[in-house]
Amino acid sequence: MFRDTPKIIIEDGSSPSASYIMYVRMEDLLEKLKLLHYDIQFLPEFKIKAINRNYFVTQTNPGEQFYTFTSLAAWLIRKAGGNFKAPQESDDPNATIAIILDYLRDIHVPIEFPPNKLKQGSGEHAIYVLDNLADEALKAQKFQWKKVEISPDEPSNEPEIEDDDAELILEKVEEEMMAEYDDEDEDILHVDDITKLYGQNFVNINEMQKPDDILESKTNREEWQLELERVLPQLKVTVKTDSRDWRSHIEQMKQLRTNIATNLTGTKNQLDKLHIDISNTLDKVKTRESYLNRQLEPSLKEYQMLQDELSKIKEQYRDTSGGVTERTRIFNKLTEELEHVKKEMDERGSSMTDGTPLVNIKKTITKMKNEISEMNIRIGVLEYSLMCARIRDRTQLQEDMNNPNATTIT
Repeated sequence: MFRDTPKIIIEDGSSPSASYIMYVRMEDLLEKLKLLHYDIQFLPEFKIKAINRNYFVTQTNPGEQFYTFTSLAAWLIRKAGGNFKAPQESDDPNATIAIILDYLRDIHVPIEFPPNKLKQGSGEHAIYVLDNLADEALKAQKFQWKKVEISPDEPSNEPEIEDDDAELILEKVEEEMMAEYDDEDEDILHVDDITKLYGQNFVNINEMQKPDDILESKTNREEWQLELERVLPQLKVTVKTDSRDWRSHIEQMKQLRTNIATNLTGTKNQLDKLHIDISNTLDKVKTRESYLNRQLEPSLKEYQMLQDELSKIKEQYRDTSGGVTERTRIFNKLTEELEHVKKEMDERGSSMTDGTPLVNIKKTITKMKNEISEMNIRIGVLEYSLMCARIRDRTQLQEDMNNPNATTIT
């Protein structure tokens, strides 16, 4: 049967093994290419070296890897029955990738990555594309994966232990286990101790002293009775129990099995009833859940629309809040200027209503008028003095001019 599911599935993408899944898929792809005889048909045709198991995993030479990737994809498409000519190095890479992805969509292969991821010619997306194309080519070749047949294990020849040997071994083990325990009461005569101490001697003596005829007792009955009463307290037989004895374990296991079988009947009925109740409850929950989903579907759609509108309104609010912040800053600046102007107006208003400056001005004017009057008087006196001096000088000059004999004053 052809394998329709991936060879390796990673459920958790964040697990430590997820980073190595490409290596496993690349090895799987290489096995499929070998099944398609790419080394005989593909490599000689395009004159390309053999692809190693890590060729498309790591990026080494993007140009060479992209050419190999597109050529191999075209060859696999032709093997699958498609019509795709071998790409040339001068072809548009976007057009080549588009043709490959269109073919994958035609064969219902999900494409969940952008086309530019394939331009490198390596990586998990390139391996994914080639792996799906190889699967399609194997389907076209009617190749079938066979299940691995595991031969049944041959029965091992275990040595058979005879019953007599087993009994001897068991008796030996019991003797060793009993020998580990010491007698707690030394005054008590134990049959086991007598057997261990004199058993072998008794056997040898009995074998040596076997009579040929039937023995007859010559002991007096009364003496034998007295001797028996004397040694009877010492003939106490004790049986030592060992917690490690397998017989006690078997008895305990049988008892536990009986208890389990007895209690299992009632418990099983209760568990079956509980299972039925849980199944009915789960069915009711599923039915109720489906009903609620149908009832809440319009509300959920409306809620989604309101969420979208809320997102748009929030975006508008963020844009508007930026303008509000700028306007708030301008408003604060204008408020400060207004406060400054108000302060100046208050100062000027208070100075206009106050009469003290006017009185001071009047006093100053009066004082200045008085000073001007004094200055005018002084100016008049000085002008008079100057005029008198000029007249005197002029008179003196005329007298000097009229008197030629006067001596010139230098």
